Amino acid sequence: METGERKLNASASRMPLAAELRRLIKACGYSWAGLSAAYRTQASFRADLVGCALMLPAALWLGRSWAECAWLISTLVLILFAEVVNSAIEAVVDRVGLEYHELSKRAKDLGSAAVFLALVNWLVVWAGVVIDRFQLF
Repeated sequence: METGERKLNASASRMPLAAELRRLIKACGYSWAGLSAAYRTQASFRADLVGCALMLPAALWLGRSWAECAWLISTLVLILFAEVVNSAIEAVVDRVGLEYHELSKRAKDLGSAAVFLALVNWLVVWAGVVIDRFQLF
């Protein structure tokens, strides 16, 4: 294969920049719609969002480096992530049917467990940073 053909094949497999930007903008719109739906319809997401917003200044104050601040903030984002995934699972299960089914219960319980694990992660990381920062042990 000649060099010119390789260049042509490589560029043909890539999306034009304008199309890629349109795809990215649409994806951001879908993400915003999901966050907006979570805020409008999920009281637990709103409560977690308020809690995370209140904890954000504490993360910036507690962190002694940008990396430590990012670590603390990432635990807050993980809580919101788990809450959104849990809400998505609940929406799909409810869409399929409202009657009791063991698999539906398991799916909802697993989504709830994801939120719980994100909260445990937050507690462990923040406790570790607080203990280290104030040399409590």
